[in-house]
Formats: sequence, C-alpha cells, structure tokens
Amino acid sequence: MARKRYEESEDNHDRWLVSYADFITLLFAFFVVMYALSSVNESKYRVLSNSLINAFGRVQTAPIVGDPASASPSIPLALPPVRPRNNEALRREREKLTNVARDILKVLAPLVEQGKVRVTQTTRGVNVEINASVLFAPGDARLSDSSIQALKAVAEVLKDDDHAIQVEGHTDSVPIRNVLFASNWELSAVRASSVIRLFVDGGVAETRLTAVGHGSTQPVGSNETPEGRLRNRRVSVMVLSNLPETETEVPVDVPGKS
Repeated sequence: MARKRYEESEDNHDRWLVSYADFITLLFAFFVVMYALSSVNESKYRVLSNSLINAFGRVQTAPIVGDPASASPSIPLALPPVRPRNNEALRREREKLTNVARDILKVLAPLVEQGKVRVTQTTRGVNVEINASVLFAPGDARLSDSSIQALKAVAEVLKDDDHAIQVEGHTDSVPIRNVLFASNWELSAVRASSVIRLFVDGGVAETRLTAVGHGSTQPVGSNETPEGRLRNRRVSVMVLSNLPETETEVPVDVPGKS
C-alpha cells in the first residue's frame, strides 16, 4: 500500500503584518477618541450641567475653553458657595460691641484711669484686661474684697447681653508650687474660674461662660522685668463677637480711647 507523502510547508515570513495592522488600528482608534474629546458639544455639556445642578443644588460655574466664535457654555464646579459679606450685620454687631465696651468703661473708670484695667475692641470682640493685683493676692485665686464690687458691676452690664464670654487667666513665668497649685497652669485656670463664679452669681447665664487657663504662655510684657511680669499677671474677660472672625474687616478701637 502506497504511503501518502506530505510536503513540509515553508515558514511564513509575513506574520508581522498582522501585528502591524493591529497596532495601526489601535492608533487610529486612539486619535479618534482624542479628537472626540477635544470637540466641545454644547448640548451634552448642558445635559451634564442640569444633572449636576439637580443633584447638588446651587453650584458655581466656570466657562469651557473652546471655539471663541461659539456660545460660551458652562459646566458646574464642585466648589462651596461663597457667602456674601453682610456689611449691615457687621455694622450692627460692631455697634452692639461698642456699646458694651462703653458701658464697661463707665463702671470701671477709676481702674482704667489708674492703668489697672484696659478695655479694647477688636475683630474678636471686646477685651477687658484686668491686672491680677486688682483681683488676687500673690499666689492666691480668691477674689479680694475690693475687686468683688467692680466685677459685680461688670456682671450687671453683661447679664442682659447675648454674647458668649470667655474668661482667660494669665501668669508670669516665675514658677509656683504650693499646697494649692502645682504650677502656673492650675493657678491661671482657678483664677479664671473664680471670676466665672462671680459672674454666675451676678446673673450671667452659665451657658455663655467659658474659663480658660493659659499659664505663662501668652505674655504681653517681658518676663525679664518687674513691670513686664506685673503686666503678664492678668485676667482677660473676652466678650466674643457673634459673627465669625473671617467676616469681620479691621480692628476697631473704643471711641475716645487710644
């Protein structure tokens, strides 16, 4: 029986054409996509804009860079809305704080004239800076008899107001350690709390009050001199503005005071 003879086929040297053709096809598709993306389709952008507006509510828009001759469509950006500055609200708040500062100046006039109390008005609110020597004996947090009447007068001014009040205690950098206070931190905090308690007894709502002890971390004078250390030992009563600080404009001074 005759055997069937198979002839070996020669190697195909044109296989690279297949890969080349695939590469050219992909390259062509890539440029088609790039061209499509570069073309501004106003109707599609309007559909996208309306969809995002319905989903997110009020949003800000930015122009699309495209053909200058065409209409200028816009797409929404996920940016928080900018709250317009309310100049009338600023004016009213500043006026209320100025009235508070004037009333405090009246009741503390003798101490202000002696340089033991400073009343200033800034974007943060009204700051009543009281020298600690007026309120406390050295190393003590109990209010002196002579200071109670002055603080009661301040409480009388503040009790019918609606601003939050932050009482801050400050000391100099001289270390303290006794049976009552382990450091200046404790001393400053308890001194602030003593003023808070007197304000509460004077009719100021507890919910408006906060006590803060800064120790010696926020000096206003040099701790290298007796005068500077005396200035650093203080209690600050901050009548805080009802508006965020970012909405206020510039510091303001109490009229008639430098």
